[in-house]
Amino acid sequence: MSTQRPVYFVDLQRQYEELKDEIGAAVGRVFSSAGFILGAEVEAFEREFAEYCGVKHCVGVGSGLDALTFILRGLGLKPGDEVILPGNTFIATALAVTHAGGTPVLVDHDPKTYTMDAACFAAAINARTRAVVPVHLYGRAAEMGRINAIASEHGIAVVEDAAQAHGAVYNGRRCGSLGFAAAFSFYPGKNLGGAGDGGAVVTDSDSLAAWLRQARNYGSTVKYHHEMVGYNSRLDAIQAAVLRVKLRRLDRWNALRRQAAERYCSELTELPIGLPVDVSGESHVHHVFPIRCGRRDDVAKHLQSCGVQTGVHYPIPIHQQPAYRRKCRVPGRMPFTESIATQLLSLPMHPHLTRDDIDRVVQALRTFPGDLAPVGRVSATCQGEVCTTASAPLSETVLLRPAAARPDNGPRAAGTASRH
Repeated sequence: MSTQRPVYFVDLQRQYEELKDEIGAAVGRVFSSAGFILGAEVEAFEREFAEYCGVKHCVGVGSGLDALTFILRGLGLKPGDEVILPGNTFIATALAVTHAGGTPVLVDHDPKTYTMDAACFAAAINARTRAVVPVHLYGRAAEMGRINAIASEHGIAVVEDAAQAHGAVYNGRRCGSLGFAAAFSFYPGKNLGGAGDGGAVVTDSDSLAAWLRQARNYGSTVKYHHEMVGYNSRLDAIQAAVLRVKLRRLDRWNALRRQAAERYCSELTELPIGLPVDVSGESHVHHVFPIRCGRRDDVAKHLQSCGVQTGVHYPIPIHQQPAYRRKCRVPGRMPFTESIATQLLSLPMHPHLTRDDIDRVVQALRTFPGDLAPVGRVSATCQGEVCTTASAPLSETVLLRPAAARPDNGPRAAGTASRH
């Protein structure tokens, strides 16, 4: 039996070895101050992360789900209001809409980028549409130029789900600065992850930021004075201290992820699988590295037998989840969403992957005893309320590099204001 170390899907042990002394000092600083809830450490992280994202405000909260829910609550959603989002993302995106009082409207993905198809977004808009949540899926920015232009034309708020896109860039601007507000998660496996759950909202809106700071803290800005019915959702000081250490390394870690992705692509191009596509005008940060293949579950089992861990993002589209039967709207067909749910397999991806790790993954794929080709190259194009399908040649799926233009979005007023 082999004693070779597995190729871990995410390797937080190697990350800790790199940071051990700094994390120990940061956590010790919190304990020495005895300031565990909000306070100086959280305020410092909020300033640093807002500056990093290129926005005025960062408000730390308890999780990425809370962050997105708070933004949508701040928009003043009412029963019957609709929020458009991609069909196969982590369920927290839909949960936030539901918890905020709205109805999720699910649309298909772009076959080239796997992010929201802007044409399907446009086709799904109606008089009830209040917001769109373009998810920067797998570390790649959504097509924000077209999405912002469509949203501005219809007076729809653009709320970024940036839970997988810490440091990703679109047209020279970081994700988090491309809409009215953005939600981040600091789940431990993220590109910028804490030592437990945590999240943040980033925005240029003074009114939303002020509402969030009050809402997260029991509806209070002065102790025992509660001006609103609030929540308990505060980023812990220990999490903030750990995140400050990691934020200083985020750009370098993202560069290492890009290097790993490029090596995967250069070594796997001869195999009949779909790889991330080169889209000019963006800087991908590869939160995960999904390949598209046939016999996905058999391939995963084979890789596991070779000591390679994998993941699936995501096996069941939201509209097929039991929780969302009769609780969402699907205005058109979603052939690509349903296709990738059965065919995407995420390979190990983190900044501490070694050349040997990648070579072992590549060799394991090359020795799979069967056909790797995905069945049915389906793409979706949306016309009105109906999605039509067209074939997409396998040669269109290859590699990536970095950014191109985006108009400023014009969201409606803020009202009264995962590894996932």
